[in-house]
Order: sequence, then structure tokens, then C-alpha cells
Amino acid sequence: MTEREPRDVVLVSGLSGAGKATILRALEDSGFEAIDNPPLPMIERLVARTGPGAARRIAVGVDARSRGFDAQAVLATLARLRANRGLRPELLFAWADETVLLRRFTETRRRHPLAPDGRVIDGIAAEQALTALLHAAADLVIDTTDLPPAALRTLIEQRYGATATAAPGPGLAITLVSFSFVAGLPREADMVFDARFLRNPHYVPALRPHTGLDPAVGAYVAADPDFPAFFARLVDLLGLVLPRFVGEGKKYATIAIGCTGGRHRSVHIVERLATKLGEAGWRVTTTHRELARKGAAPALRATSEQAQEA
Repeated sequence: MTEREPRDVVLVSGLSGAGKATILRALEDSGFEAIDNPPLPMIERLVARTGPGAARRIAVGVDARSRGFDAQAVLATLARLRANRGLRPELLFAWADETVLLRRFTETRRRHPLAPDGRVIDGIAAEQALTALLHAAADLVIDTTDLPPAALRTLIEQRYGATATAAPGPGLAITLVSFSFVAGLPREADMVFDARFLRNPHYVPALRPHTGLDPAVGAYVAADPDFPAFFARLVDLLGLVLPRFVGEGKKYATIAIGCTGGRHRSVHIVERLATKLGEAGWRVTTTHRELARKGAAPALRATSEQAQEA
């Protein structure tokens, strides 16, 4: 990286218990200088440091524990950072379901920082209200409700590691998610496609125990008479939409493919689509939500090292 290239600055915020500390540690492991909860007025001074010892990539934890925390002030700081051509700032927000946050606090026996002497549920509600503006304005929202810590670290490494930032320009990081409609839509999805009209390998006894990662299952799904037309039109649609996302300055896009159980059809389509987009130069990560829940497969996989330029 030359001195003329912008300095990467990631502001990490979110709800207590949603994985902010894990994200900051993963960013540090990916080459960032990580600073947790400095006073807000110090952020601009920290990222403005120059000289031989100054970090080229900085991650700053900013949440309700920060001295003088105010969401409007954080957004104003972010706006000033974005006006600096020498910086490449973004806001990352970690979120999780209220029930999951409650369980995490119960399991760890920690007090909520906004309710040290009261009920955890009250602290969660207060923090949701305090950080609502940041949640809405974030460049990337990571829902850790069903994301194990190891998968979260892998996700951060894939999106912010040296390989992920190798391509020049802003680029677009694409996440393809397979999921089960029965278990609910992925909240982070920008686009959702339904594969339930394709014939279901679940009803083939020899295929039922396997997943869409198995070649036999993939061959069965691809042999559906309507699969070629569906897949070709899906690729064509994304070929139209994704460059427009880049043109609008969007940094991340999450595309979800669902089927009934989230184990066969959607998994195969996500894998096949990831290969197709990777061949076109996009930087793609795959997440198989239901397989990760059942421990049947890795939660995430990076499929391309280069982001297509607008």
C-alpha cells in the first residue's frame, strides 16, 4: 500500500452481546490497529495520525459504553471522515435477536452495561433505542443471531483481510446465503429468490441424507427441466443489478436463495451461482445457514479474490 492510497477506517458499533469484541479481534488479526471505545472526540485525531509508525488500517469500537456516546455525534464524525479523501471509512453494526442476547448474557452471567443494577432486558431495550440511527445508517449490518463465533471471525477475515482488499477501488463484497423458508428469511438479505418450485431431493431416499454440496444432489437439482432457464435468468438479473449497486456506492450485497429445508436446492444454487459470479470477477462469500446450524458444513466460503470494478 502506498502513502497515496486511502487509509481504511472501520467504525464498529452494535448491541452488547452481538459480537463486537469478536469483530474487533478479527479485524486486528486481519491487520488493523484496533482501538476499543475511545472518547468520541479522539476518533478523528486517531485516524489522522501520520508518520512511519501510523497504522494504515484502523478499526475503532464505538458503542453505548463510549464516553459521551451519542448516535448523532457518531454519524457526524463519520460524515467528516468521509469528506477526507485520504480515508476510506465505513460503519459496521453487529446485531442479534433479543432472545439470543438474553441467552448470551444469562450464559456468561454478565451484567448489561446499560443496566448494571437492573434487568438485562431493560438494558437491551435502552441500547436498541440509543443505537437505532447507527443500525439504520450502517454500511454493513452483521446479524450474529445464528452465527457461531468461528464463522463470524471467518466472515470478517474474508471481507477485511489482505485478499479482500487486494482489488483497487471500492468494489462490492457479495454474500450468497442459502436458507430454509420454514426457519424464516435472512434479515440482512438485499434480494431473496425462491427455489421451492424445483423438484425436491428430500423426497428421493438416496439423496435425502445428503446436502446440495453433494454432486449427486446437485445433478438432481440441475436436471429439473426448469432449472437451466431459472439459473440463466438469475445470472442475467444479477449482471444487471450488481453493477448498479457499485455505481450507487454500495459496498455489500447479500443475496439469499431459499427452499423448504435449506439443505438441498438452495445450497446447490448458491454454490453454482458463487462459481459463476467468481468467474465474472466478483468477490463472493457463501453462507449455508441451515447447514451451519446443524454442523453439517462450514458456514462460510470465499469463492473469488477480486472485486469487479464499476
